[in-house]
Amino acid sequence: MTRAARLTHALKALPAPVRWLAAPVALLGCVVLLLGTWGAPPAPVTPTPRAKEVPYCEALARALPQRLTGHGREHSDSPWVVIWSSSPRTVLRCGVPRPDALNGPQALKSAPEVNGVQWFDEPDGEGGYRFTTTLREANVEVSVPAGAYPNYADPLPTLSDAVKASVPVWNEPLPASASVSPAP
Repeated sequence: MTRAARLTHALKALPAPVRWLAAPVALLGCVVLLLGTWGAPPAPVTPTPRAKEVPYCEALARALPQRLTGHGREHSDSPWVVIWSSSPRTVLRCGVPRPDALNGPQALKSAPEVNGVQWFDEPDGEGGYRFTTTLREANVEVSVPAGAYPNYADPLPTLSDAVKASVPVWNEPLPASASVSPAP
């Protein structure tokens, strides 16, 4: 007897009310399983800005727009994290560590400048991009997931204006491992 025939035979052996409820109960189980896996996206990792970065991050949080390319700002449990409700969500984090990739010989030469703010861009591994400011007193990271905007760089002009107004240019020498001099 095949597996399907055994299953059919087992179902026919059950009382009629149980057979009638089998399909709705199975469907309800699938719905519960799906709803359990859906939900709010995971919260972004909260950075820990250094003490001298805190005033810049606070100023940036005040300078950031409530709407970013048509998407409203969401509540965040951290003063260093700002989220916009693009689908998927755009996340800005202030006070993040300097990415190691910025210490390579070509890193600063290939970082695009938008409205006077230089951004180091790198793929996020899921089709989107992560942008981190360079040569600023506090590192600002913007995660732009795949599909959030027609062009992955769409939010950068608005965010660059806020960064430029609240986070000054870095006045310390570059780390010894960085082999590129900043442009004047």
